[in-house]
Amino acid sequence: MSDTSKQGDWTKPAAMAIPKGGFFEDQVKQGRYGPVFPQTPACYGFSVIAKVIPGREEHLYNHAKVIEKAIANDPTTLAILQAHYLRWVIFTIKGESYMMYQGIFDTDFDKYCEDASFLFGKTGIQSAFEALEGWPEDYATNPASIVKFFRDHHWPSFLEYSEHPYVSCEEIKKALKLKAAFSTALDQMQ
Repeated sequence: MSDTSKQGDWTKPAAMAIPKGGFFEDQVKQGRYGPVFPQTPACYGFSVIAKVIPGREEHLYNHAKVIEKAIANDPTTLAILQAHYLRWVIFTIKGESYMMYQGIFDTDFDKYCEDASFLFGKTGIQSAFEALEGWPEDYATNPASIVKFFRDHHWPSFLEYSEHPYVSCEEIKKALKLKAAFSTALDQMQ
């Protein structure tokens, strides 16, 4: 379903098979930092897997608490990322720890990385990725270094599915606000 003409129909679930390597050869577009990963029914996204620096697992768990607190204090902390969801996972292979970071978001890959770099610089929140081998020291000021790390550690999907294809976070929030308003109006009529 690489035909973009179906992107406007959010009423029908959609799936997209993605070629090995993550790009449709006949549709590769160049972004600011290289080829742009395609938009799928689930929007844009990536899965990054990298080795954790031995002994740094606790840094990752502490980072989870920092992000949780930052969001509790200001729910818009990560809003610039336009993320549908972000997921951090630690797992072990042959006694070595790895972290997987998955994100689904509304912007293209380059913009997401630029926004992440800006976010780190703006908030002063250190990146969980500092606990990963190869993470660039200049990540808070150099989006290109984040892009390179993510591209080097990205494992492309071969299939993506969405129950509500090509719908942005903003559209979902608007629909839920409308639903709440209708619910309130109906409650007041009773």
